[in-house]
Amino acid sequence: MLSMRIGAERLAADPSLVEGARIGLVTNHAGVLPDLTSTPSALLEAGVPLAALFGPEHGLRGAAQAAEGEADGVDPATGLPVFDAYGRDPGEALARAGVDTLLIDLPDVGARFYTYIWTMHDFLRAASRQGVQVVVLDRPNPLGGLVCEGPLLDPAYVSPVGKAPIPIRHGLTVGELALGFDPSARVIEMEGWRREMLFPDTGLIWVMPSVNMPSFDTALVYPGTGLFEGTNFSEGRGTTRPFELVGAPYVDERFAPALGALDLPGVRFREAWFRPTFHKHAGTLVRGVQVHVLDPRSFQPVLTGVSMLHVARTLYPEQFAWWGPERFEQHLWGSGTLTEGLRDPRELCPEPAHPVGHLLYPSSRR
Repeated sequence: MLSMRIGAERLAADPSLVEGARIGLVTNHAGVLPDLTSTPSALLEAGVPLAALFGPEHGLRGAAQAAEGEADGVDPATGLPVFDAYGRDPGEALARAGVDTLLIDLPDVGARFYTYIWTMHDFLRAASRQGVQVVVLDRPNPLGGLVCEGPLLDPAYVSPVGKAPIPIRHGLTVGELALGFDPSARVIEMEGWRREMLFPDTGLIWVMPSVNMPSFDTALVYPGTGLFEGTNFSEGRGTTRPFELVGAPYVDERFAPALGALDLPGVRFREAWFRPTFHKHAGTLVRGVQVHVLDPRSFQPVLTGVSMLHVARTLYPEQFAWWGPERFEQHLWGSGTLTEGLRDPRELCPEPAHPVGHLLYPSSRR
C-alpha cells in the first residue's frame, strides 16, 4: 500500500479542493492515479465538472512523435472535447473551451528540455490574462528533489525547450515549478513524498510519459544524453532504448573504452551496435555505447552527457557535428558556453547543487 498520495488522487477523493462550474484539465495518457485509472475518468467519477481536456506535445493519447501534437477532437473515453495545445496559443484554446478553472496534471521527467513543464508555463500565463484560476495536481520528480545539475537558462536562449531560468536537471516537482512560474497558482500537494525519493521509491507504476521515454532508466540518463539531440550522433530514437543507446556510423572501437576510462560516478558504458528504425541514421548500422546506470543516487546525468560529447568530439573531430535547428545544442544546454566548454567537462559541470530554495513549497523544504 502506498504511503504517499499524488495531487490527482487527493482531488479524486475530495472534489471540494477545487471550485468552478466549467473546469478544464491539461493532461495526457500518463495522467493516471496509482491504480492506473486515468485522471479525467477518476475526476468525472468523483463529480468534478470537467468541461474540456488539453493535450501537450505527443497529444492526449501520447502517440505523436517528438515536436508533434494531435488534432483537436473528442476523447472517446469521456466524451469531452480535446484541444491540442502543442505549438499553439493556449489562450485561444482556453477561450474556445470557456473554462473558469484549469487543472494541470502532467508527468515530468526532471529535465528542463522536456516540454510538458513549458506547456504548463504557457497555460499559467494565458490563464492569468483571462482570469482563469489554475490548480496544479502535483506529481513526483522521478529523479528526486535533492540535486540539480547544469546551467541556469540564459534568457538569450529562451526557446520551446526552455523558457525560465532553471537548471537542466532542476530537482523540482511540477507544482514547485508552477509556483516559480506564477506564485498565484494553487498546488494540490502530494502527501508523503520526500525529496530523497527516486521514482522507484514512490511505489507508483511507471507509465511512459512520451513515446521515447519508456522507462525510469531512460529518464535517469535523459538530462545528459538528451544533449546528443543537438549532434549528428543518434541518441537512440528508433530503438527500444532511446537515450540509453548513443552512437554514430563513424564511431570505432575507441569510444567505449575512452568513456570507461573517465570513471564517472554510478555509470558504466558497454559497446553496442544498433540500427535505428527512424530519425537520425535510420536503417544504418550504428556503433556506440549503451549507458548503464549502476547507482542512480551517485550518477550525474549532465556531467555524463557532457563528458560523452567531449569524448565524441575529441575522437572524431572531422565527423562530429552539431545538428538540427540553428543553435539547437545551445538551446538544449541553455547558454552559449557548451561548445567551448567541452574542452573541460568537469569545469563546465561543477558539483551538483540543491534545488532553488525559494521555489520549494513549504512542506518539502527538507
